[in-house]
Amino acid sequence: MELSCNLYVDGDFEGTINSQKNVNIGKNGHVKGDIKTQRLIVQGYIEGSINAYRVEIKATGKINGSIESAELVIEAKGIFEGSSTIKKVDTIQEPIQIGKA
Repeated sequence: MELSCNLYVDGDFEGTINSQKNVNIGKNGHVKGDIKTQRLIVQGYIEGSINAYRVEIKATGKINGSIESAELVIEAKGIFEGSSTIKKVDTIQEPIQIGKA
């Protein structure tokens, strides 16, 4: 699934998600596959590999797999089983803001 918008998953999904925006896995969400996005918020369950600038695992969230990110936040009671690689911030392309001084 290729997206240029935000995505909210609150059911079962199997496959690959590529989003240029935010991906939110709701409390009833179960994703099996790979996710590449700017920001990932997990309240449900993910099995697979994740590549994101920021990953947030909420209290009800669980990830089983690998995470590659610049920022990883795990709330109390959030569960992460697998491997994590922290990216250097200078190697990540952030959106360019035009017109700000």
